[in-house]
Amino acid sequence: MIVEILTSQLMQRALVAAVLVGAAAPVVGTFLVQRRLALLGDGIGHIALTGVAAGWLVGAVVGLTPRDVLALPGAMVAAVLGAVAIEWVRAKGRITGDVALAILFYGGIAGGVLLIQIAGGTSSNLMSYLFGSIATVSTGDLVWTAGLALLVLAVGIGLRGPLFAVSNDEDFARASGLPVQLLTSLLAALAAVTVTVAMRVVGLLLVSALMIVPVATAQAFARSFSRTMAWASGIGVVVSIAGLCLTYAYDLPPGALIVVLAIALYAIASAVAHHRRARLTAPGDDGAPPSEVDDVHLRDHDDADGEQGEACRT
Repeated sequence: MIVEILTSQLMQRALVAAVLVGAAAPVVGTFLVQRRLALLGDGIGHIALTGVAAGWLVGAVVGLTPRDVLALPGAMVAAVLGAVAIEWVRAKGRITGDVALAILFYGGIAGGVLLIQIAGGTSSNLMSYLFGSIATVSTGDLVWTAGLALLVLAVGIGLRGPLFAVSNDEDFARASGLPVQLLTSLLAALAAVTVTVAMRVVGLLLVSALMIVPVATAQAFARSFSRTMAWASGIGVVVSIAGLCLTYAYDLPPGALIVVLAIALYAIASAVAHHRRARLTAPGDDGAPPSEVDDVHLRDHDDADGEQGEACRT
C-alpha cells in the first residue's frame, strides 16, 4: 500500500498538502489557544464559505471554466476581511468576541448558500469545501497550498515572541512598546490564511479542530510555549498523514478521519498526563514531594517570562 501511495500522483499531491496543512494549522492554533479564541477558526471558516460562493458567482458572471476557479481566492479575501473585522470590533469594545463569532457563524453560512444559488449552483456544490476533498487537489491547488502554508509557518515561527506577548497579555505587550493592534490583526489574518489553506484537506467545518486539538494534546506534556508549538505541529503532521493513508486503504472521508485521529490522540495524552500528575502528587515513597510539583509550575512560569522577554527584545 505504501508503494502505491508514493507512486500515485494524486496521492503525492494529497500527501504534500496534508503535511503542509498539518504543520501550519497548529502553529496558528497555539496562539489562538493562548488568547482563548479557540473557536475563531470556526467563525472564519463560516465566513470563508461566503467567499467560496462569491468566487463561484464571479466565475459564472465572467464565464470562467471551471466556475469554481475563483473559489479559493474568494475564500481567502472573505476570510481575511472577516478575521480582521472581528479583531477590530473586539479591540474597540463594540461587541464581545463571542457575539462577533456568532454573527460570522450565521452570516457566513447564510451568505454562502444564498450566493451559490444566485450563481446557478446548489448547496451540494459547497459540500467539498465544508468537509474537505483532498483527493481533488490539483497542481494549482497544491501551489496555492504550499505557498500559503509556508508563509504561515515563516510568520508564525519568525514572530513567535511578539505574537506570544500579545496573545498572553496585551497590556504587558503594549507597555513594552509592541504594536499590539498590528500584531493582533496579523494573527487574525494568519488564522484566516490557515483556514483557507486547510479548506481542501479537512473542510471549513473541521479546520478549527486541526488548529486546536493538536495544541491541546501537546499541552498535556509540553512545558513551554515553544515546545507546545513544536509538538503540536508535529502531531498535526502525523495525524494528517495517518488519516490520509487510512483513507486510501478503507475509502473513508479524510477530513473527518484526520480529526477523529487527532481527538483520539488527545484522549490518550490526557489520560497519560492525568496518571502522571496523580503519581507526582500522591503521598508516600512512590510519589514526588510537593516541592517537585511546585518546581514544574515554576518552570512553566519561567518559560512564559522568557517568551515575553524575547518579545520585548524583538
